[in-house]
Amino acid sequence: MPYGQPPVTRRLEQGKFNRFLAALPPHDFSLLAPHLRTIPLQRGVMLHDVGEEIEHVYFPHTGMVSMVAVMQSGATVETATVGRGGVIGASAALGARSTFGRAIVQLPGSAAWLSAAQFHASASECQTIRDLVVRYNDLLLAQVQQSVACNALHALEARLCRWLLQTHDCVDGDAIPLTQEFLGQMLGVRRTTVTIAARLLQSAGLIRYRRGLIPRSGCGSQDPAPATRRGFCFAPMDPAPKAD
Repeated sequence: MPYGQPPVTRRLEQGKFNRFLAALPPHDFSLLAPHLRTIPLQRGVMLHDVGEEIEHVYFPHTGMVSMVAVMQSGATVETATVGRGGVIGASAALGARSTFGRAIVQLPGSAAWLSAAQFHASASECQTIRDLVVRYNDLLLAQVQQSVACNALHALEARLCRWLLQTHDCVDGDAIPLTQEFLGQMLGVRRTTVTIAARLLQSAGLIRYRRGLIPRSGCGSQDPAPATRRGFCFAPMDPAPKAD
């Protein structure tokens, strides 16, 4: 993937800046800043695949990336989502060399990017970066556990509500432009099954459904109506708490 624009700065432009990076104190951020480049995240691009060596680390500013489990049959299901609060390849800071899943851009946007080797080198010099990575990995594990529980215990309608709200927290505005086929891959079901669930939610007045899934106005993470549908399995988590 190309380098893109020159090194990023620490300006929080209208809130569209990766929160993991923003959580770092200026001195610790300065260890990463000279090596960061801003690159586009294009829909459908695979950032890494199962078992690949971690070569680059990505810090999304906008857009969203799905972490996907791939079965031997080729079937896929999403296990976590990463937006501007997270990192793809964070474990490289702690010495991890390979990936356990697939990371694919779900919604286009932009990200800060640097080599995994440089991220590891900077983290080796900075306890703050290492601590923040450990906290982030804990929260990512909590999201994966929540996804497993939701997929096992809740009907598709509730799972779709959780997914929509989780995605809504990663995008600007209410429109979520995704196809039924892509949603089916993320939820591990057929496209026709997604269509039925989406129509049920539209009939209940929870979404407006046309060329994608568009939550109704007010369908943010504090909206009680979708909370009832999702089985209370979603709570917004900030993957990048302020460093001590």
